[in-house]
Amino acid sequence: VPDIEGLDFDDQATFDLLQSGHAIGVFQLESSGMRDTLKKMKPDAIEDLIPLISLYRPGPMKNIDVYVDRKFGRAEVDNLHPDLEGVLSETYGVIIYQEQVMQIAQILSGYSLGEADLLRRAMGKKKKEEMDKQKVRFLEGAEEKGVSREKASYIFELVAEFAGYGFNKSHAAAYAAIAYRTGFLKANYPVEFMAALMSLDAANTDKLSAFFQEVRRMKLEVRPPDVNASQADFSVEEGTIRFALGAIRNVGFVAMEHIVEERNANGPFRDLYDFAERVDPRQVNKRTFENLAKAGAFDSLDPDRSRVMASAETLISMAQHAAEQRESAQASLFGGGGEEAQLERPRLPQPDPWTATQRLDAELSAIGFYLSGHPLDDLAEHLAGRGVVFFAEAPARVADGATALRLAGMVRRRQERVSNKNGERFAWTTLSDPTGEFEVFVNSDLLISSRDILDSGQAVMVNCRVDERDEQISFFADKIEPLDTKISAVRLRIRLDAADALAGVHARLERA
Repeated sequence: VPDIEGLDFDDQATFDLLQSGHAIGVFQLESSGMRDTLKKMKPDAIEDLIPLISLYRPGPMKNIDVYVDRKFGRAEVDNLHPDLEGVLSETYGVIIYQEQVMQIAQILSGYSLGEADLLRRAMGKKKKEEMDKQKVRFLEGAEEKGVSREKASYIFELVAEFAGYGFNKSHAAAYAAIAYRTGFLKANYPVEFMAALMSLDAANTDKLSAFFQEVRRMKLEVRPPDVNASQADFSVEEGTIRFALGAIRNVGFVAMEHIVEERNANGPFRDLYDFAERVDPRQVNKRTFENLAKAGAFDSLDPDRSRVMASAETLISMAQHAAEQRESAQASLFGGGGEEAQLERPRLPQPDPWTATQRLDAELSAIGFYLSGHPLDDLAEHLAGRGVVFFAEAPARVADGATALRLAGMVRRRQERVSNKNGERFAWTTLSDPTGEFEVFVNSDLLISSRDILDSGQAVMVNCRVDERDEQISFFADKIEPLDTKISAVRLRIRLDAADALAGVHARLERA
């Protein structure tokens, strides 16, 4: 276990991770905008993270590109005044911190430390009357120091623009230290870090789904939930992440802790009957059992999820009888007087097995996202034949010059917004394909015509325009159509001995 408090800020793997922008889960650096900024800034020292955290705020944010260009020598550094070089050189002439605001006032205008703090507060409140007074004081002080009125006025307005949003450097440094440490853990202990991260947000399906996509991008394995292997929280198992029982919907974390405690005390569950006989039915009720079945948590006891699901009522009834028997034995004056009677093990129902689609749909309802597969897996060849590109392939296609793509996916969510310009509604729709999740922008006209096929769980095919900026790809829908996931992906190859027959074959296919 690393000494987190004693880390040196010089781990190359950590800075490689941050420079790549793959900072999901890293403190203060995980938003999409911040990840884009990481790729621009390419931090290679803790001294880069401190200003980054301070710049990514309203006001100073407009100076991010200025800072980056100056850092890499693409723009000249302007320290505003020779006397301010010692104050501004570390941030390439960009005013970032509250301390810099106070130091500028002290150096250029002779403010005392107390006066400089009053200036900082006044700028933060942005009260015109107080600001006018401070400007007079600033300009008079600067004139006494030999600074021209014009230059002093320019510097005052520049300082005032950002002071209201300025970050305290000591605060930023503490944040940067935590950001580095979480980045260090992700870079050097990825499995353990992601398992801990998923445990923290186990109840938030959207976050959990995003972390799962990140785990897949990192090429780590997530093993499915299992009543004989999972803990209540996410855990590390032989270099992989084991899905948490407690992250399954509507099962109750305390009930999952009970299952784990029983397993630890008396050994793995041998079969479904053994499970029913040993768990407390007050903790594991019918709904709990059904959601465990949908999620595949009983696969090691019985891989037929349809049968397990259909057996829920029978097994819960058995669990209740077993609990009554235990209570009766405990209540006996002589502790039961011998071995408990063997419970009758009823025959379980034998329904038709679920299809692959039914199995995945059930898993989606219990977990919140597709874990063991994807509804479009079996359609990959068919979709490729229709010119569909999966999300993971999109960057390579765009790099080759593609400006439009045909994508396909299952709708995960649709977030509608109202345009500030014309008051019309548009939407960002999140789609999921076998390689990941992505967002597609749907304009107002297309939203009106396609809203009914953009509900969660629907399969769609989307023709998109592609826009790439700062290594970030955005998709803008031009056409959306429903996709039949029950299509047979079988290809038919026809050999013709004579070209004359082609017209007849074509006509038949058109009628089909």
